[in-house]
Amino acid sequence: MSAPVARKGRFDVTFTLMLPLLLAAQPVATDSYLPALPAIAKELGSASTSLTLFVLAFGFAQLLCGPLADRFGRRPVLLAGLGCYVVAALGGAFAGSVAVLAGWRALQGFSMAAILVCSRAAVRDLYPAHEGPHVMARGLTGLGMVGLVAPLLGAWLVQGAGWRWVMVAMAAYALLLFALCWRSFGETRKPLAEGESSAPRGSTRAVFASRSFRAWASLAAATYGGLFCFLLLSPMVYIGYLGWSPAMYGWIPAGGSLVYIFSTTLCRRLLRRHGPVRTVQLGATLSIAGAIIQALGCWLAPHSAVPLLAGHAVFCLGHGIHQPCGQAGAVGDLPHLAGRAVSWSGFGMMMVAFSVGQIAAQFVDTGFSNGAWPMVVPMLLAGCVLLAIAFLWLPRLQHPMKKESP
Repeated sequence: MSAPVARKGRFDVTFTLMLPLLLAAQPVATDSYLPALPAIAKELGSASTSLTLFVLAFGFAQLLCGPLADRFGRRPVLLAGLGCYVVAALGGAFAGSVAVLAGWRALQGFSMAAILVCSRAAVRDLYPAHEGPHVMARGLTGLGMVGLVAPLLGAWLVQGAGWRWVMVAMAAYALLLFALCWRSFGETRKPLAEGESSAPRGSTRAVFASRSFRAWASLAAATYGGLFCFLLLSPMVYIGYLGWSPAMYGWIPAGGSLVYIFSTTLCRRLLRRHGPVRTVQLGATLSIAGAIIQALGCWLAPHSAVPLLAGHAVFCLGHGIHQPCGQAGAVGDLPHLAGRAVSWSGFGMMMVAFSVGQIAAQFVDTGFSNGAWPMVVPMLLAGCVLLAIAFLWLPRLQHPMKKESP
């Protein structure tokens, strides 16, 4: 099934094709930005503040965008988010100080919340719960393809034209998406019955009352928290500590995206063969194995990038399995509250990522006395949490993925 279109015409595309492009707006805003962090810090004096505020805004704004999408529909909120994304990226390109750049990045994070909440809620609008992980896995495969190109393009732009052109490229991507969605994205939310409220009483309580939501949302938050510490600290580790150039570093998140593409494709096959719980158990095993490889590298070969790269690849294999299952599972039992369930799940992911990332960043100094440990330890903790969720919590759910119609 595909989403209804805004108007019929020659260039209309289905929701299945739009979903990967919409989800990929996030790596465009983050992965392409990573190679620019050292250049931004050199010119403006700080870089982490803008990334931190982006994550904070992205997290908190989802709590607003979810109810808005449930009340007014997915289409108007999505288009507003894309429009603000364009403005914020262009504003960041002309920022003359850390504070101004951070402000524009915060607006961009707010815009990202609208885009992702509406995209994920539309999946639940259009597909039954048991098909959600398969649809999300396809969408995240496309996200991985864009994520493969984004850091390479970002590194090339930084070295060839300067970090500001990275922001211009983000604006161009969002502008194209806006035109595409204006043309082809129709409303997916089911019409409310006469007298039915879009915000029933106790809606937030109903979200958290769902055992399925709590378990699957925790899974998504744990895996993203581990990966975010890589996103936040890896430029300092590889460029600052190990002395790699920004162009060389760009291949690292690109390589992770390549692994992610393979993993989300593998996830769909595993889901068909083993079901969601057994699939995430395999993913948790990969996550902890990747973190252990990195930890052994920090201990036995602290100045070698090989174990860090190998461990990151294995961790990404697990991450590509957890994200489709976690994101779809969190909303599977709540079709009538899809926007709110998506927003609270996304908020949890961002808050875990922000909290763990800020704690880990405190252990990074100018002399890199702790080596790569501040990046690796959070991934190790995430692997342990994922093991506990996959093997102790999810099997206790009577119906991990309830099959019901949208």
